[in-house]
Amino acid sequence: MQLYNTLSAREREALIDQAGQDRLTISFYKYARIGNPQLFRDHLFVNWDALGVLGRIYVAREGINAQLSVPALQFNAFKAHLDSITFLEGVRLNIAIEQDNKSFLKLKIKVRDKIVADGLSDDAFDVTDKGVHVGALEFNALLSDPDAVVVDMRNHYESEIGHFENAVTPDVDTFRDSLDLIEEELRDFKETKKLVMYCTGGIRCEKASAYYKHKGFKQVYQLEGGIIEYTRQVREQGLPNRFLGKNFVFDQRRSERISDDIIARCHQCGSPCDTHVNCANEGCHLLFIQCGACAEKMDQCCSNSCKEIVALPPEEQKLLRKGRVNSNKIFKKGRSKALKFKGAGTAGVPAGKA
Repeated sequence: MQLYNTLSAREREALIDQAGQDRLTISFYKYARIGNPQLFRDHLFVNWDALGVLGRIYVAREGINAQLSVPALQFNAFKAHLDSITFLEGVRLNIAIEQDNKSFLKLKIKVRDKIVADGLSDDAFDVTDKGVHVGALEFNALLSDPDAVVVDMRNHYESEIGHFENAVTPDVDTFRDSLDLIEEELRDFKETKKLVMYCTGGIRCEKASAYYKHKGFKQVYQLEGGIIEYTRQVREQGLPNRFLGKNFVFDQRRSERISDDIIARCHQCGSPCDTHVNCANEGCHLLFIQCGACAEKMDQCCSNSCKEIVALPPEEQKLLRKGRVNSNKIFKKGRSKALKFKGAGTAGVPAGKA
C-alpha cells in the first residue's frame, strides 16, 4: 500500500492547474494521548491521500499539529473523517484568510517526538492546566489594559512583518528560546501582571500557558485560535483590528495580509517592505525580506556571493553544493552579515514595559 508521495511538487502543481478546482488552506492542532503515532500517521495518510489532501502534518504521542490544503469539494468528507476520530471530533479548524490553491504541493505526515519543538519535559508539569482562552473582543481590551503584558510567542522573522499593537516581540529564533527569556524578564511580575500570549494558530500558547502557570504566573491568558481566528472574528463581528501588517504562515504563501500597514523594511536597502523570499542560491536558501528593486538588482539573492553563484551553469552550482551543510544558516532565518537592515527585535523589553 502506498504511504508516501509519488509525485514531485512540479507534477502536483500541474495537476492542480488541470483540475481547476478551488482548495482551502486549513490548520488545526490537538493535544491528546496517541498510543501508536506511526499507526495513526499511516491511517491519516491513506484516508487523506484519497481525498486529495496536501500539507505538512506532525504526529506525536502528545497529539497532532496539521497545516494542510484540501479540495473545497472534499471539505465535508475531510471534516467527516476528522469527526470519526474520537479526540478530533469537533476540533476547531483555522481556515486561511487568503486562499491559494498551491499553498502545499505534497502530503507529508511525519512522526515526531513533539508536535511543537518546545524543549520542555512534559512530566514536570500538568499540560492540561492551561491559561484562560479569550476571543477577539476580550483580547482587544487586554491590549489596552495597563496591568497586562501582551507577548508574541512567535519567532523574530514572524513578528517582524506583523504583530499586535503594544505587544512585546522577543528577538528569538525558536519557540523554546522565548520561554526562558519571557520568564526571566517578567520574574518580578508573576503575581501582579496579566501575562497575555498569542501566536499564529494557538498551539504554541497552549503549551506555554500551562508552563507559565507551573512557573508561578497567577494570571495567564491566551488568544483562542491565534491570529487566524482573531482575524476571522474581527471581520465577522465588525470589531476594531489591532493587528498591524501581515501574519506569517508556514506554507508557499508565506504570509496573509491582515492590515495595510507595512511595518518591516527590505533587509538590503531599508525601504518599506514585508515580502519574505528565499535566496535564489539553492546552496543558501536563506529566508529574508527583499523589495522588488533589490530582487531585480540582486537576481533574487541575499548577497553578492550568492549572486555570483546563481550566474554559474546549473551543474557548477550543484558541484559547489555537494557535501556542504547550510542548515544552520537556513535555520537562522533573516540573520546574515550580508543583510544591512535586519530588524533588531525587542528582546529584553517585557520587564521594562511592565
